[in-house]
Amino acid sequence: MNATRARSRTQRIVLVTLLVVALLVLGIVVAVLLPILTHQSTGGSGQQVPDRIVSETSAVGSDGRTRELSVMSVDGKPADLAALTPGEVLVVDGKGFNADIGIYVAICGIPADPKEKPSPCLGGVPSGATDGAAAGATALSSVWITDDWAWRAFATQGYDDPKTGTFSARITVPDAVEGTLDCRVSQCAIATRADHTASSDRVQDMLLPVKFKN
Repeated sequence: MNATRARSRTQRIVLVTLLVVALLVLGIVVAVLLPILTHQSTGGSGQQVPDRIVSETSAVGSDGRTRELSVMSVDGKPADLAALTPGEVLVVDGKGFNADIGIYVAICGIPADPKEKPSPCLGGVPSGATDGAAAGATALSSVWITDDWAWRAFATQGYDDPKTGTFSARITVPDAVEGTLDCRVSQCAIATRADHTASSDRVQDMLLPVKFKN
């Protein structure tokens, strides 16, 4: 009789434990997916894509933020975006971004319609992360920046200062051709765009046109 009661009690404990775990997992899934499913676009970045190749740009977005984007060489000089060479490292600096929205930083095709996201991108969008301590020293072909607790462990890095929306990221220039994108014949740019949690939001889109050295 005591053995039967003990087994029954153990079964109840196991069932309660499983239920609690299931509820916790469900809660996490809802917390991760709900912001993605309910995110409302805040409009556009307000940027007019430069009609010439420059190393910096700024624009006032529909959210009232002034976003600034610049690209330097590793020696601290303005990068020559008119003659990119695969393998060279660029330092991409941003300011005024909304740190509540993660961004991808990469070399992407310039969309014909500003309502469309910059795409496709050389090197694709970042998958996986570098160690936080190494992120600043390791240059990837594309970078994922976010402070979202649900994704931070998978991203390349966070914002340097969430209050001012600043970041500094290093990217290695990939080959000019990948898949359907050929930046030798198509218009491409160093681009920032909202990550997958707000993929339809164009407010973080900033573009600096580039060309590859022949």
